[in-house]
Amino acid sequence: MTKQSASASVEVATYPETAFRIFTDDIDLWWVRGPINFFDSARAVGMKIEPGVGGRILEVYQPGTDTAVEDVLVLGKVTVWEPGSRFAYRSEVDDTTTQIDFEKLDGGTKVTVEQTLIQGGESAFYFWPNVIPWFVSWTARRDTAPGTPRELDRLSIALYYEDPAAAARWLHTVFGLESWDRIPAEGEQPDWLELHVGRRAILLFKLEGQASGEGQASGVRRLDHGIWVYVDDLDAHFARSSAYGAKIVSEIHQHGYRRYEADDLEGHRWTFAQARPTMT
Repeated sequence: MTKQSASASVEVATYPETAFRIFTDDIDLWWVRGPINFFDSARAVGMKIEPGVGGRILEVYQPGTDTAVEDVLVLGKVTVWEPGSRFAYRSEVDDTTTQIDFEKLDGGTKVTVEQTLIQGGESAFYFWPNVIPWFVSWTARRDTAPGTPRELDRLSIALYYEDPAAAARWLHTVFGLESWDRIPAEGEQPDWLELHVGRRAILLFKLEGQASGEGQASGVRRLDHGIWVYVDDLDAHFARSSAYGAKIVSEIHQHGYRRYEADDLEGHRWTFAQARPTMT
């Protein structure tokens, strides 16, 4: 049975009217441009909320040669628009409605997001509870941060741990590594973990397979690190790798972003992904 709803609340140190304006007007600045944070990360160049009832929530793509033709994915349409108080929308990518409330507190605002499955609905992408912490981070640094979206560099590293969330907390506490999202609390196990050094990402994944001694005995190498590279033309890159003898671990597939995996001549794992048009 599909989960019926998901909700989360955060607090920001600004008035409700300002919090509402930052949430809606600045969504392209606080939305984290990670590889799984768009429906089509390879083509996305931004996010946008059109004001007023009937306005659209948009994932914006790079226009083609005919710039008069809008290239967007409509995520939903606004059904409630009350600046400083709340707004809501009906999703067009699943069977949910989402409402965001802005409640005045002493010295700030409580922002609550609730995403609910409509009656008779079957499909639900409950992403808002994971997204709302990005808004808190941006609101806290907005006055001193550049007014441009943050983009990842084209080279990242991946590290594999028995407990990725515990590793993220350790790396944050001991080495001072930060996240554009948030460091997971005790007991949390997010599906995606990403730390940053400047614009470079360190991706943390679950360690799978056998321990080193067992792996050597069976001839299977345990994956504990890897390299991620974003390229302009993933299909051409895949064709080249295949032609020149890379061991293809997985062919091109898509989950928000298009990618494939290959091993090099000594078995090191490389992930190649399609770069977004805004990545330099």
